[in-house]
Amino acid sequence: MTSKGKILLMDDEQIILDVTQEVLKFLGYDVMFSQDGETAYNLYVQEKNAGSPFDIVILDLSVPEGIGGKDAIVKLKAFDPQVKAIVSSGYSNDPVVQDFTQYGFSGKLSKPYKINDMKLILEQLMAR
Repeated sequence: MTSKGKILLMDDEQIILDVTQEVLKFLGYDVMFSQDGETAYNLYVQEKNAGSPFDIVILDLSVPEGIGGKDAIVKLKAFDPQVKAIVSSGYSNDPVVQDFTQYGFSGKLSKPYKINDMKLILEQLMAR
């Protein structure tokens, strides 16, 4: 099967990384992951500079130890204004989730993830 795209997934919880990575692979995407925003930013820069950029980045909003999605998107946008990033959170009432475009995100995903929601937002962003 040919890849539908390349996804960078950032979450501080290993179980979420493991399960979501399997779901993304099942949906036909190539996946790399990190546990904090700094590592995600470095991977994004590395892959873009190597000529194999990520199509979409999924960033966990809250990371207790390290940089979360809100700060990571600022760095990513400064490096690549065209970055397509999805904010991910279990806190749907957070202002960043509520008004995600104002913070530089292209979409949002609520935890726990629903496969159909993930599939839909990824297909919408890939089509842009």
